[in-house]
Amino acid sequence: MTFNNREKHFFKLAYGLAVFTIVYNIIEGLFALYFGYEDESVTLFGFGVDSFIEVISGMGIAHMVRRIKRNENHKRGHFERKAIRVTGTAFFLLAGGLVFVSIFNIIVGHKPQATFWSVIISVISIVVMWVVILGKKRAGEKLHSEAILADAYCTLMCHYMSIVLLLSSVIYEISGLGFIDSLGGLVLAWLAVKEGKRCYRMVKPENKYVY
Repeated sequence: MTFNNREKHFFKLAYGLAVFTIVYNIIEGLFALYFGYEDESVTLFGFGVDSFIEVISGMGIAHMVRRIKRNENHKRGHFERKAIRVTGTAFFLLAGGLVFVSIFNIIVGHKPQATFWSVIISVISIVVMWVVILGKKRAGEKLHSEAILADAYCTLMCHYMSIVLLLSSVIYEISGLGFIDSLGGLVLAWLAVKEGKRCYRMVKPENKYVY
């Protein structure tokens, strides 16, 4: 399969955005885990764990884009399928951990020490991820690739998690109600379960697209 210069440009865009997503999530995850631990915020800490799960997913996506460029109908390799399966399992483990810690915090009345960094990290993530989503959607539409469009959907879920983090942090700052942070953690758990289920649908042999 050969591609014209315009198509090659959008494949480079899709691959570049996949690599950027990996690097960005590593940096974001380190900050979120550190400040989530320091501020005792289950939502921010869970968001940080999700960032590293997205790194695993991003590796599979980058591999997928290269595969599609070579031959869209070529079957997925072992690495790509393994990355999807590990990502799905990680999302389910994250959801279980978030539910346990969030419920425990509600029972004992735990409150986060602060949510300043939660707001900063979530605002940056919302802006950055939205730009990345638009880029992936444009590349997917121009290449008529459902696989790349599905990658944009994956990034959209990360965008939703950023919004949950921002809302829970702002509401906590306004109300001072400690359980708001735990509720945010439960919402992240629900989103993680949705992503986990999607990953397991993606890994089915008959599904050649990451969708």
